[in-house]
Amino acid sequence: MKNAPFKFIQTKQQSQVEPQADFRDLEATELYCPKCGRAVPVRKFLLLVLPEGDKYEYRCQFCGTKVGDKTDRSGQFYGILRG
Repeated sequence: MKNAPFKFIQTKQQSQVEPQADFRDLEATELYCPKCGRAVPVRKFLLLVLPEGDKYEYRCQFCGTKVGDKTDRSGQFYGILRG
């Protein structure tokens, strides 16, 4: 095919947006708890303030079991150590 039936042109606005930038800062509301055996609401706890970012831990709202963790590089405490 010499000529494509659809030709998409990137605008400046589209090319400057980072791919999947919307998914960079997701917050978990429910995660699977192995002790409860189902997806449960979670609570987020700040563990450490590191030069790489703030380290958080997700715990089951019912039994307190650790179900995940996250390092947030855009958190409120991250800027303190960067300066």
